[in-house]
Amino acid sequence: MTSTLVTGIGLLVTHDDDRPEREEAALVVEDGRVAWVGDAADAPVADEALDVEGRCVIPGFVDSHSHVMFAGDRADEFEARMAGRTYEAGGIRRTVRLTRDSSDDDLRANAQRLLAEARAQGTTTLEIKSGYGLTVADEERALRIAATLTDEVTYLGAHVVPAEYAEDRDAYVDLVCGEMLAACAPHARWIDVFCDTGAFTVEESRRILEAGIAAGLTPRLHAAQLGPNPEAIAMGTALGAASIDHCTYLTDADIEALAGSSTVATLLPGVEFSTRQPYPDAARLLAAGVALALACDCNPGSSYTTSMPLCIALAVREMGLTPFQALRAATLGGAAALRRTDIGHLGVGARADVVVLDAPTYTHLAYRPGVPLVWRTLSAAH
Repeated sequence: MTSTLVTGIGLLVTHDDDRPEREEAALVVEDGRVAWVGDAADAPVADEALDVEGRCVIPGFVDSHSHVMFAGDRADEFEARMAGRTYEAGGIRRTVRLTRDSSDDDLRANAQRLLAEARAQGTTTLEIKSGYGLTVADEERALRIAATLTDEVTYLGAHVVPAEYAEDRDAYVDLVCGEMLAACAPHARWIDVFCDTGAFTVEESRRILEAGIAAGLTPRLHAAQLGPNPEAIAMGTALGAASIDHCTYLTDADIEALAGSSTVATLLPGVEFSTRQPYPDAARLLAAGVALALACDCNPGSSYTTSMPLCIALAVREMGLTPFQALRAATLGGAAALRRTDIGHLGVGARADVVVLDAPTYTHLAYRPGVPLVWRTLSAAH
């Protein structure tokens, strides 16, 4: 068992309750875990040493919402939106056609490419959803492939109703709750539904999530992206959803429901950037006691980015968060959205997902947007 002392840390973010930040710090990594944290002057001897020469060290980013199992892109849709067209959920069906026609090897290679992009920018945990197959065979293969890339796999057969079921929505909901769920559940930890205009109703979403819960999956929810949807927020929190994602349009009652629940509100600023929708007021949510996460929502339609630093910069510039609040949401908040206590922080016992920034402080993530600031990553993630 080899131990590594990371020393020369100018600023260390651990997210410990008593002391979330330390200056002139060090930490020891052993067997993939954080074994010791403290002042550099008190550092123990280890088998190896890494001197980061005054740089800032933070926990690896936890991206709790992605759709990287897809084929093709929709750059023309982005161009049209920038010229004034409104974003609509129906564009998903275009990616469904391309994904169904793609081979397993091509799907895996594209997801691995995007995962490598994310890792290069400091992401050490990435959730992956299905949702671009929408047949039993295509959803099952997407999740089977995703499970080789991450431990955080989400069944999203309820992304949209596919074209072949446009005249029989009930039959598709039956499929999602029945044969498709049975095929997909063995590969997944989570079940998700896109509950919004052009996707699934609150009643359909409740039925699907309850079927997933009965199959041993934990619920998540896309909601309030395209407009206010208070019934969806109430339904998601009542079912104990780990997170409700997007939350672009929230009422006062929605915020109260989230603040009084165990559900994390996961904000996706890359979507607002790409769709020109209004940015949610994250500072307002925090002030109300809502647990927050930030994620990229990497997908070919509404947020084709794998950059958590970009999402942090947008959250600071457009959502009212401080740099520390945004960093916390992108690390510890993402872990909470995945109901994980071993990631998102650098306390003793945590998984040693250590990101060294080529900067003296994490503020540079927002202060220097678009600049590749990850100097080195140490991670026990597969």
